[in-house]
Amino acid sequence: MNELLQPDWNALQQAAKQAAARAHAPYSSFRVGAAVLWSNGEVTRGVNVENASYPLGVCAELHAVAAGVLAGHAAQGPVRAVAVWADSDSSLRPCGGCRQVLQEFCDGRPQQVLLTCSYGSNWEQRNLAELLPEAFGPHSL
Repeated sequence: MNELLQPDWNALQQAAKQAAARAHAPYSSFRVGAAVLWSNGEVTRGVNVENASYPLGVCAELHAVAAGVLAGHAAQGPVRAVAVWADSDSSLRPCGGCRQVLQEFCDGRPQQVLLTCSYGSNWEQRNLAELLPEAFGPHSL
């Protein structure tokens, strides 16, 4: 990770938790919020959005990355850290699709992208390489 950019984990976690309050989860009531820290220091947030046609639902992590792309942060450098929050007593991790999306925006350095996920009132930290070993990415093409 860039030595000049150390995540403020408390602020990133709070941003994810606050975002979750705006999630659209009328079917599962499982509200998820995500906050993505970009290498330029900017943070973008996202929420899960459910749909009655279940495959059309979208995850919070994907929305947070898309918000960063829209704001131009992705063009300035890769994702550095991610916080994901949901009101759950079981361990929370991004789904496989979200792991792949994060892989796409990590600039080929998944070991440098740290994720912190809520677990009850606790947070667990992993890096993207642990969650998606031997990932398929631009280097695979």
